Amino acid sequence: MKKSGDVIKFLLFCFFACACYGLRNKPVNRQQLEAVEITKPNVLIIFPDQLRRYSAGFWSQDKFIDKVIGNPDPVVTPNIDRLANGGVVFTNAIANFPLCSPSRGMLLTGLYPEKNGIWNNCLAGRTESLKDNVQTITDVFYQQGYTTAYFGKCHWLMPQPFFDTAGNYVGSNEKPGGYLPNSYDNYIPAGPARHHIEYFFQTVKDSHFNPIVYSNDPNTIEGKKDGELYQSSIYSPKTEAQTIINYLRNNNNVRDTKKPFFMMWSLNPPHPPVDDANTEMDVLRKYYGTDKFPVIDSNLVVRKNANYKVAGFVRNYFTAVTSIDTYIGQVLDELQKMGILENTIVLFSSDHGELLGSHDLTGKNHVETESLAVPLIIHWPKGLKATINEVLFSTPDIMPTLLGLAGLSNKIPKDVEGNNFASLLKGIKSTNVTNPASSLIMLANARGVYTGRYTLCVRDNKKGASKNAEKSADVVFLYDNVMDPYQLNKINIEQMPDIFKNLLGQLGELLKKYNDPWYQNKKYSDIIHYPNR
Repeated sequence: MKKSGDVIKFLLFCFFACACYGLRNKPVNRQQLEAVEITKPNVLIIFPDQLRRYSAGFWSQDKFIDKVIGNPDPVVTPNIDRLANGGVVFTNAIANFPLCSPSRGMLLTGLYPEKNGIWNNCLAGRTESLKDNVQTITDVFYQQGYTTAYFGKCHWLMPQPFFDTAGNYVGSNEKPGGYLPNSYDNYIPAGPARHHIEYFFQTVKDSHFNPIVYSNDPNTIEGKKDGELYQSSIYSPKTEAQTIINYLRNNNNVRDTKKPFFMMWSLNPPHPPVDDANTEMDVLRKYYGTDKFPVIDSNLVVRKNANYKVAGFVRNYFTAVTSIDTYIGQVLDELQKMGILENTIVLFSSDHGELLGSHDLTGKNHVETESLAVPLIIHWPKGLKATINEVLFSTPDIMPTLLGLAGLSNKIPKDVEGNNFASLLKGIKSTNVTNPASSLIMLANARGVYTGRYTLCVRDNKKGASKNAEKSADVVFLYDNVMDPYQLNKINIEQMPDIFKNLLGQLGELLKKYNDPWYQNKKYSDIIHYPNR
């Protein structure tokens, strides 16, 4: 018996010794253990502002180059490339209304502007504002047991003078209120307008090294309260990336790590200003300096429809893209270290593009490819195979598709107007999900459709709010994006009558489907073929 007892003691000693040795050499990360228990996928939307579709390095790779309309930009983006090579790359994604606030409204709600309330950029003196009573993507994921977080630019609420002179939110325009710290984007207060965003870190103002910050985490803003203005002097994507990493690590117990997370990260760059004062100049010198590109010519501005003088800010624009790529990489690396990247749905896109000198123009809010076309990648190694997808993908499709991928198709609000492409992406045959024939285009003074091959535009004879323009159409034209990839030739109705008849019919159907004001007023019914039924 004694020998038997000694044997048992010896075996127990060996067991605990081996266990301790394993623990010593393979430290256990508690968050990794908790993450293993989570079966639902995490979701992360990365949404830089004003990033055009072809400003990413992967488009120059052999497997993608044939899908480019024209030439891709010579930008350095190893981390966006990493997402593309491991995810689903969409070749026909567009911003249906290529303007900041309308695009964000559609992304958040899966609804077109007539239903979500945003027909123009939210600006002091205007009434455009996301409706409090619409269900957003953050509302639904929160209600389904996700912890929700938002980082970066918002721009979906009507600015009101509810701040004191220091920029602190007081909730009234009576003294000490009555002031606005920023006229076009402002703090989103806790309550209905925040739509169940639990962790909130908002950067405000187009000043990349000097943004205004509001947060409900005092650890990020030197102890200030939610609604109190904090001025940062750090490049906003850098600050946001570090805050996201701290959030993921749960350094200050700011999230329930037993729940899956839903996060949105809206970076301001490469949105203007794109000048030296708002640029990481060491990055510019390394990748886009005069040693590599002595002058601004076709080696740097590769779109054959571009005016080099108008594109004079190209070095700064490309630098901003490379800079945000670096900080995106830091977040991806953290997800990888935590062992949760495989089961995190990462959607990468933008609210609209940037003309960058094409057609002698800059900015957005035009039907041309450089403004309309946006990047779209969905990276989810556990759930989707890496591939190239040519479906016509619209901004309102983001919300229902992400809910579908997360196994929440039955939780998509009934009034959502976007398409749920989850079954299509998973390779599941469904009679309810098909590739649309065309996508609706909306501008302040125009409507149109995009089919991939063609871009059709019906434009007002004056600029103005889309609901109020009443005069006859200024011009009706289309581009053949295959035969004319740089859209140098506007085709009129007489040149291709059958194509126009088909596309104008599709335009009428879409305007009716989404109850667009043009349909309500039967605008230009002598041109647009509205359905009779």
